[in-house]
Amino acid sequence: MHEFALADAVVKAAVRAAREAGIDRVEAVVVRVGELQQIATDLFEFSLTQVLPPSDPLLEGARFVVEREAVVFRCRVCGREFGTGDLGEAPGADEAEAVHFIPELAHAFVRCPGCGSPDFDILAGRGVTLERIEGRGGDLPGSP
Repeated sequence: MHEFALADAVVKAAVRAAREAGIDRVEAVVVRVGELQQIATDLFEFSLTQVLPPSDPLLEGARFVVEREAVVFRCRVCGREFGTGDLGEAPGADEAEAVHFIPELAHAFVRCPGCGSPDFDILAGRGVTLERIEGRGGDLPGSP
């Protein structure tokens, strides 16, 4: 269950970023999760609430919003941009798991629907990003 370890890392990064920004109270943390990550979103959201430091008033009452980011590929041969919905047959569960751990393996399982090339860039849909922290206090621009 790497969702718990990932949630712990996200919470620690959010705390560090909030303190660096001078935020006294975090109200919301928006996390973007790429489609290629193969994360169980429900478990990840639950994990975020479970790894919160119990005695830190900075995060008391904070809500976590998890947004999914669709994968976008761009073919290096024909220039077409496409996603998993454009593929005739999406990679199966085993292939998706392999790509999760080694994203470059996508080239072994995905072909451009335009020209059939396995030579493409991954433009979006990778990784986990701390998208935004909403809060108040300190020197945060726009805070009350």
